[in-house]
Amino acid sequence: MAKILLLGSGELGKEFAIAAQRIGQYIIAIDSYENAPAMQVAHEFEVINMLDGSELDRIVGKHQPDFIVPEIEAIRTERFYEYEKQGITVVPSAKAANFTMNRKAIRDLAAKDLGLRTARYRYATSADELQKAVREVGIPCVVKPLMSSSGKGQSTIKSVEDISKAWNYAVEGSRGDVIEIIVEAFVDFHSEITLLTVTQNGNPTLFCAPIGHRQERGDYMESWQPARVSKKDLAEAQDMARKVTEALGGAGLFGVEFFLTNEGVYFSELSPRPHDTGMVTLAGTQNFNEFELHLRTILSLPIFEITLEKNGASAVVLASENSNNPTYTGIEKVAALPKTDFRIFGKPTSRPYRRMGVVLTHDTLQTPIEEIVEKAKVNSKLIIVNP
Repeated sequence: MAKILLLGSGELGKEFAIAAQRIGQYIIAIDSYENAPAMQVAHEFEVINMLDGSELDRIVGKHQPDFIVPEIEAIRTERFYEYEKQGITVVPSAKAANFTMNRKAIRDLAAKDLGLRTARYRYATSADELQKAVREVGIPCVVKPLMSSSGKGQSTIKSVEDISKAWNYAVEGSRGDVIEIIVEAFVDFHSEITLLTVTQNGNPTLFCAPIGHRQERGDYMESWQPARVSKKDLAEAQDMARKVTEALGGAGLFGVEFFLTNEGVYFSELSPRPHDTGMVTLAGTQNFNEFELHLRTILSLPIFEITLEKNGASAVVLASENSNNPTYTGIEKVAALPKTDFRIFGKPTSRPYRRMGVVLTHDTLQTPIEEIVEKAKVNSKLIIVNP
């Protein structure tokens, strides 16, 4: 039995903890608030500020884990290098976790060091610098905090009048103690995909079938697998994903995001852990879901192949109001539907647009993916989050 310290205990952490429990691993769930989703299924939990390096050191020293598995961005990731020196495995690696928790490090690695195709970009640490960056990149452009999650602080500048508002929104949505943003030229893409990339210890890198997704407010609304991608674009995306994950090192599942354009594939972002759009794999689209894949690579359990078993889609269940005790209606309606499932994450509080659950639909590999996505969208509206 391995002892796993899970840093971040949201819905992705919860599904990972469930996967770990199923094969007898020991989970300590960490987050900044009590009763976070993964804490509900863990052996132990701790509530700390993970941006406090001394608190992080204290928890690691107290529990002496075999593995540290980050699930969120707001962590004092530079401490991970020291933990690796102590013989603790950081997943996928201290370098991967440290680089990808900050958009600046991962973007510079992809664009400058590896020469991958990315949008033109600049950085800004003040409203004045943002003005200059926008002039250099051009309008329209996208503004994102260097450290954030679930689309927080992300906006599109469509006119000069939007610049000041975009700066304030980015600062509000920034996580951590670094107030810096990235300004990206708008990429004229026809679709976005997530390529779940599985790096293994001593075994080949594997790829899941590409996942398509649609976003609002910088956060995903629906995802589907498989996404329609040409053989040429898929090969280019896999090559980019292999290069960047090899540069970061370690074993684990990476969610690598790409824009597909008429000019080719653009690298967008990377997460060194299960991806929110990958929740579609809970619909049984693969022989292993993304959480099982992440766990097996961490434990050095060989994965022979990843097979696509059925077509599937996910659609989020959003809250519309603030509540300290959210309840749900309509679950029985979804439960009665064929080829449909759902997950309620168990978050103790709600706020407008907070993701509280997901509805999953599936059908045969011959069923048009558009039909399955539409079914997920319609069915997700049946579950109402009540304040």
